[in-house]
Amino acid sequence: MFIDTHMHEMTYSKDSFLKLEQMVEIAKLKGLGGICITDHDSMGLKEYAADYSRRTGFPIFVGIEFFSLQGDIVAFGIDDYPKERIPAQEFIDLVKGQGGVCFAAHPFRNNNRGLEEHLLKVHGLDGLEVLNGSTSMEACRTAAEFALELGLFTMGASDCHVPEKVGVCATYFPEEVHTMQEFLSIFKKGGMKPALYDGKTYHTIDIRSSTVRENLESYCYATCVRT
Repeated sequence: MFIDTHMHEMTYSKDSFLKLEQMVEIAKLKGLGGICITDHDSMGLKEYAADYSRRTGFPIFVGIEFFSLQGDIVAFGIDDYPKERIPAQEFIDLVKGQGGVCFAAHPFRNNNRGLEEHLLKVHGLDGLEVLNGSTSMEACRTAAEFALELGLFTMGASDCHVPEKVGVCATYFPEEVHTMQEFLSIFKKGGMKPALYDGKTYHTIDIRSSTVRENLESYCYATCVRT
């Protein structure tokens, strides 16, 4: 199934123009099997999202995009998180201590919010976002190279803040995921692949292919930012 693993809802991400109901509606139309709400430094939507998921039968997983001192990290499976910025390694250790999983978000985006070369210094990350629907393809190509070098799981996500970005990129999960426990269990096994939406369906990308890495932009179907 395909899941958009990095999305922002307007209640707690003040730079978003999306309400949860709209996100689910668009996700269903595009064929996503579930979505992840990863608001900036907040998991405040957790209870509402869980209730809405139960009422609609559509899987919604609430995590967090935490802005560490070195850059953004998306995490799932935690209850406690810092209320102020801390070093990336401390946050990763906190996630692992709670049995959660985490991946570096848009690590090479040119806005000083990615881990960039700090990827070589931290340890404990599970994955790396190699396709981000709001990041340049050059930055995504660099992320793919680092994922290969470091042996990290590869993720794709829209990082959406507006309706037209919902689901432009996603992550393929090799098994059905309905609960957070299933999400964490399957995530830890690996086997995920980044995917792009072409207007009708999703296409997975194997970043191990040099041809894909060299020509990643041709797979974007104009969904990602050209910066």
